[in-house]
Amino acid sequence: MKAIVLNRDIDSKIELTEVELPALEKGQVSIEVKAAALNHRDEWCRQGLYPNLKDGVVLGSDGAGIVNEVGSDDLNGWLGKEVIINPALNWGKNQHVQEQEFQILGMPSHGTLSERVQVHADRLHLKPEFLTWEEAAALPLAGLTAYRALMVQGALKKGEKVLVTGFGGGVAQFAAQFAYFAGAEVYVSSSSPAKIEAALKLGIIQGYLYSEDDWANKALDQTGGFDLIIDSAMGDTLNNLIHVVKPGGRIVFYGATKGNPSGFNARKVFWNQIKILGSTMGSDEDFKNMLSFVKNNKVLPLIDQVFPLNEAVHAFERMKKGEQKGKIVVRV
Repeated sequence: MKAIVLNRDIDSKIELTEVELPALEKGQVSIEVKAAALNHRDEWCRQGLYPNLKDGVVLGSDGAGIVNEVGSDDLNGWLGKEVIINPALNWGKNQHVQEQEFQILGMPSHGTLSERVQVHADRLHLKPEFLTWEEAAALPLAGLTAYRALMVQGALKKGEKVLVTGFGGGVAQFAAQFAYFAGAEVYVSSSSPAKIEAALKLGIIQGYLYSEDDWANKALDQTGGFDLIIDSAMGDTLNNLIHVVKPGGRIVFYGATKGNPSGFNARKVFWNQIKILGSTMGSDEDFKNMLSFVKNNKVLPLIDQVFPLNEAVHAFERMKKGEQKGKIVVRV
């Protein structure tokens, strides 16, 4: 089969090549992939910034397709089903935190940027009928991450004011949409006026350019502060978030793309009883709840651009530039 694999010996670091998959094990299924979607972790793998990298591994965590083979007769009911894949592997039984064996599909195990992918049947969920293949492929990793950060760690309540930072990326767009459909007053920040404009079309109340020095004061003056902030940057932006969160509010971060903060307003955190919480991916229960939320509210993933499999390098380059408004999808 044709697939996009990591190859750090060539300039592009990824290549379209032939890959032979092993025979299915009991409990596994094979899926004919219709569409896959990129996440930042795929580009980080290409840049050598992800742990446990192995050349020759098929990249990609998000995917949707049709089950075309099963590893045992008890799985025959899945044959021909249109499915999406939960890419969180080995979360474990503790809903509060993943086990040490936790992995994400696509590194170090073969992922979804291929004509076929093999996973255990417990990773399968029926594709929501109202979603296209591209929309379904865009949902799993980012949707799960956003749902846990917002609903589980953030404990969002209807009517609360929510700020989602860095709108444009996959998780941020889902967090903003999920908060909107949950009845929150939703605001976003971005470095791009075009991305803010895209957010406003989704029902977001206001957007702030975090590249402007006074954005935090402007947001505080206009809103009175936020009950919940969902962030993926951390770094020295943290004090701005501490500034605009309400006393007793929550800041949930699911990434640290700007690294650790060099300064930290600890006094304001303890005096205002602010909660700062970490979050990553989600449990199997979170995935089921996320999918149910999407179905009940007919949430449509925001698609930035669709590339054919043989143009995957261009898709990765777009991810690298950070210009996307929504998910970058690869049609197989």
